[in-house]
Amino acid sequence: MAHGIRFHRTGGPEVLRWEEADVGSPGPGQARVRHVAVGINFADTYFRTGLYPVPLPSGIGVEAAGVIEAVGEGVTSVAPGDRVTYTGFLDTLGAYCTERIMPAAPLIRLPEGIGCETAAAMTMRGLTSAYLLRRIWPLRAGDTILLHAAAGGVGLIVAQWAKLLGLTVIGTVSTEAKADIARAHGCDHIIHYGREDVARRARELTGGAGVAVAYDSIGRDTFAGSLGSLRRRGLIVCMGTTSGPVPPLDVAELAARGSVFVTRPALADYIADPAEKAELAGELFGHVAARRIRIEIHQRYRLEDAAQAHRDLESRRTTGSSIFVV
Repeated sequence: MAHGIRFHRTGGPEVLRWEEADVGSPGPGQARVRHVAVGINFADTYFRTGLYPVPLPSGIGVEAAGVIEAVGEGVTSVAPGDRVTYTGFLDTLGAYCTERIMPAAPLIRLPEGIGCETAAAMTMRGLTSAYLLRRIWPLRAGDTILLHAAAGGVGLIVAQWAKLLGLTVIGTVSTEAKADIARAHGCDHIIHYGREDVARRARELTGGAGVAVAYDSIGRDTFAGSLGSLRRRGLIVCMGTTSGPVPPLDVAELAARGSVFVTRPALADYIADPAEKAELAGELFGHVAARRIRIEIHQRYRLEDAAQAHRDLESRRTTGSSIFVV
């Protein structure tokens, strides 16, 4: 019997329940996937708390990797026995499970040399890193970027990829242990955002000029520092709100700061086109398979322990990627 995590009301980690599931057979355009590993992302907590509202009861999780067990009518992109990975949003919600029926469209076949655990740890984070560095802004070798949460799952991939592109990386962290991890993965400079003035230090490190792009996944607590770190006509990428929503912004301040830009992108808009998704995934998989980018899985949990995984995530006790091993 298949099992999965569901929640019947919004709230804290305690609302997550381990339940049996009757999977059934795939219909037209669908596939049945047996999971080997499931990704854990901070965005999962937004579904659980109701920040991202969904009809209840609901499954949770949007990323996993495993093996195709069966396909429905009209599915030609994958076949039984294929190893696959996927990520998405509402179209893939329900990944915290041992087996499921899902649309075949989001599934990506895994190349040789990349295992399911690695895939579950990197598909969302890796594709996010890919569009952040390869689509949003015309970065050039020699540019300096500011990377918040540099020891997190996305942070470690972005830092390594940025070095391949010839960028200088200023990473922010909350502890010395996280600083060591960030340095080991490509950060040239470290700022402890809890005890240092991020904007002042970033400008010191850039000779007063500021950074080309600030990647901010923290939100409320770091937005002002990110904005103050930008060079003239630089960009702040608001890509997460782990500390809370970004406060309202008077757009006139963008001109006062040097005609800077602000964007709040979503992964879904960068993988909606199958060709663009395949291109980003191919570049990501190529770097990982060649070991130019290392995927660090620092936390592994059982699916039954989803509540504890969420507690660890929200308390910022995690580094690198976290996964459920099925």
